[in-house]
Amino acid sequence: MTLFRTVDPTVEPVTLVEVKAHLRIDHASEDDLLNGLIRAARQEVETATGMALINQSWRLVLDDWPPHAVLYLRRPPVREIIAVTVFDDDGAGSVLDPGSYDLDPVSNPARLHLSKRPPVGQKLNGIEVDFTAGHGEAGTDVPDLLRRAILLLVAHWYEFRAGFGAGDQPVSLPDGYRRLLSVHNAPRL
Repeated sequence: MTLFRTVDPTVEPVTLVEVKAHLRIDHASEDDLLNGLIRAARQEVETATGMALINQSWRLVLDDWPPHAVLYLRRPPVREIIAVTVFDDDGAGSVLDPGSYDLDPVSNPARLHLSKRPPVGQKLNGIEVDFTAGHGEAGTDVPDLLRRAILLLVAHWYEFRAGFGAGDQPVSLPDGYRRLLSVHNAPRL
């Protein structure tokens, strides 16, 4: 089972204006650095929580159907199923009829119940489930604690900007950040 993002979010949960107000910055000379820190902080929060904050597209790839009729989509909150594709021996894909499966987006992880499971011909990566996940299209759709965690991380990393750039993050994580995420942390297996 492999899960990967196919389309990145188009906006960040916090804006450059919000970050600059939080840091009390009134110049534009470090805007590129701040944008990089915002992106890195969003990615860190998504990794720590296992969530997609802003709407984005994901693909789950499986070799075969699970023994039961349920697939687990481990990137909450799942918004919709785009397509379920099954590949035959020749590598040709067939998209399943949306009437042959039901999505339970409320559960965590979200569940995809399949009433019909056609045979998989391709031995490796024979099934692809494309779906969208995220709290919404705008930063205001993201829960406030997660947005505040991003602001806290950006401020912390900005303080250490002389020694480390956005690409080197996370250098350290402040305790307040951990407390903000404690409600949303993904269980570790």
